[in-house]
Amino acid sequence: MTIYRSEVKKAQEKTAAFFASAGIVLTEEERERIEIAGFGLGNLDIQGLELITYVNTDRYCAKELVLFPGQTCPEHLHPRVGSDPGKMETFRCRWGRVYLYVEGPDTSPIQAQVPRGSESCYTVYHEVQLLPGQQYTIPPGMKHWFQGGPEGAIVSEFSSTSRDEYDIFTDPNVIRMPVVIEDE
Repeated sequence: MTIYRSEVKKAQEKTAAFFASAGIVLTEEERERIEIAGFGLGNLDIQGLELITYVNTDRYCAKELVLFPGQTCPEHLHPRVGSDPGKMETFRCRWGRVYLYVEGPDTSPIQAQVPRGSESCYTVYHEVQLLPGQQYTIPPGMKHWFQGGPEGAIVSEFSSTSRDEYDIFTDPNVIRMPVVIEDE
């Protein structure tokens, strides 16, 4: 699946506005490299994620994640890669509300809306709600997914090395790095 350059640009501008409204300052260079993760699903506002990576070395990683209102990062896990046990990450909510779902006893009812048509690809329903200043650490290999609340959310991610290309998604249609094409 592809995404048009105009869609990427529009999402980058919207993301920069989210950061500005939360008082998070980005340099011009950072604004230009905001990553738009549409996951190749063709419905960025429903299943997608916007992010800026500040640093990603062989030891640690720091990112800011933006979720538009109701936008969902699809269910996935960070597997073992060679001798590395897999990415461990801490999510700290900076602005808005995020609904995080991890392995554990199901919460009923959940606050998030599972994206229509993808219900079979979401399997974990232990809900952790994060408000500004609250955080949760996800161990390596744990299935998880998350969704922005009614206003959306900004989440700081602190983790071991990020190797997104190895992430395992429960939706076989996910393409972690879809092709960006020029508008016609």
